[in-house]
Amino acid sequence: MRWRRKRNRYLLAAAVAAVVAPAAYAFTASNTVPNTTAGSGSGTISGYTVSNVSYTLNAANPQNVDQVAFTIAPTTGTVKAQLVSGGAWYACTNTAGSVTCATTSPQATAAAVNQLTVVAAQ
Repeated sequence: MRWRRKRNRYLLAAAVAAVVAPAAYAFTASNTVPNTTAGSGSGTISGYTVSNVSYTLNAANPQNVDQVAFTIAPTTGTVKAQLVSGGAWYACTNTAGSVTCATTSPQATAAAVNQLTVVAAQ
C-alpha cells in the first residue's frame, strides 16, 4: 500500500510538472536583437599650438572685431574659435596652418572680447 501511495504521489507530481512547464514557456516573451559590432581601442591625443594671433577691427566702426587670424600647428584640421567666454563659436578657414575666422555673424565687439578659445580636430 505504501508503495502505491508513493507511486501515485510521484505520478501526480510528474503530471503537474508536465502541465506547468509548457504553460510557463508559452508565457515567456521573445526578443529579436540584430547583429551589432563593438570594439575598443586607443590612440594618442596631442594638442595644437596657436601663435601669431591678430584681430582685425571694422574700418567704419572700430568697436567691432571683424576677424581673428592666427597660425596653428599641426597645420591640418577643422578649426573653430570663440572670443567671448560662453559666446558664439565661429567657423574658421584653415589654409595650411594659416587660420582666419570671420567674427561678423554674430558681430563680435572689442568691449565683449575676453578670451580666445580655439578648438581644432583632424
